[in-house]
Amino acid sequence: MLIKWMKIVGLALIGCLLVSPVESHAADKSLEKAFEAEEGETAYVEVAVATLWTGPNILREVDQPSASNPVDIWKWKEKMTYEQELQLSGDGMLETQALYGNKVTILEKEGDWVKVAVDGQPTPKEELGYSGWMPVSQLTYSKRFAHEADDAFVMVDAPTSHLYHTSSFRHQGMEVSYNTRLPYLGETKHAYRVMLPNGSHAWVKKADAKTFESQEAIPTPTGQALVETGKQFLGLHYLWAGMSGFGFDCSGFTFTIYQSHGITIPRDSSVQATHGEPVAYEDMQPGDLLFFAHDQGKGSVHHVAMYAGDGMMIHSPNSKKDVEIIPVTTEGYYKELSGIRRYIEE
Repeated sequence: MLIKWMKIVGLALIGCLLVSPVESHAADKSLEKAFEAEEGETAYVEVAVATLWTGPNILREVDQPSASNPVDIWKWKEKMTYEQELQLSGDGMLETQALYGNKVTILEKEGDWVKVAVDGQPTPKEELGYSGWMPVSQLTYSKRFAHEADDAFVMVDAPTSHLYHTSSFRHQGMEVSYNTRLPYLGETKHAYRVMLPNGSHAWVKKADAKTFESQEAIPTPTGQALVETGKQFLGLHYLWAGMSGFGFDCSGFTFTIYQSHGITIPRDSSVQATHGEPVAYEDMQPGDLLFFAHDQGKGSVHHVAMYAGDGMMIHSPNSKKDVEIIPVTTEGYYKELSGIRRYIEE
């Protein structure tokens, strides 16, 4: 694959001296103009996972770890009670999430909060992408990053992985999610050098990532490959609006699996259910999406799972459970099966 050979040559000459042990993620930030959010402008997510809310300043005390910079999603999930998890959906508090380095467009501003649309998350609600409110402190903008953002990238393909300040993996930095994409700058035998949203750089283990020239260059997957990707997350606890290896909701799970394989589908299950090609129950194949609706399958769609073969399905079910594989005929699901869709061309 032709990936910026000049950078690789330069990397070979300089080696591990490119990053000093004391360099931090924010080291180059002083070189960039302080980010000031303005409506209509683009920005990039500067935290591992940005959570988008239905309004500004509606956080509960327990939600603070999700709205800081850096974030601590594990702590947020650990501290929430089951009732607090349910409140996220029951009170309609969350919209979606965006990963580190995701491009967003600023739609509105209110104090220290901005409403943004996430590039690459299709929805009929907003032409620019799925939208919601987030703290402006979780955003940044770098001309260097913006210039590289559409070129070759490194994509994390482990459930989560860490960034490092050196290619020898000393001085561990931020933990980032599966499907996080950062511009490719070069490589050593065991590490990829990537650009960070603030214009500085870091390293990620090759064992946890892959490189691609573009989204379109990602090979078309088999249905079984999609299922195997999903299996990486077995046991991961559900998170309403979740879109990351720290936690998924049902449609965030299917969206992320497909997008990481180069196929962009709608963000919400109700919209996923209206795209792709319809499939008869007896013709199901691994990777097909199964949709479940109220009123014994005749009402509105409320859940999506992926067919895993042999009569089984894999999904991120609800706030009580983790990602799991269960029979399609499981009580409570089968009677609500409303349709099956295929997004892979045969």
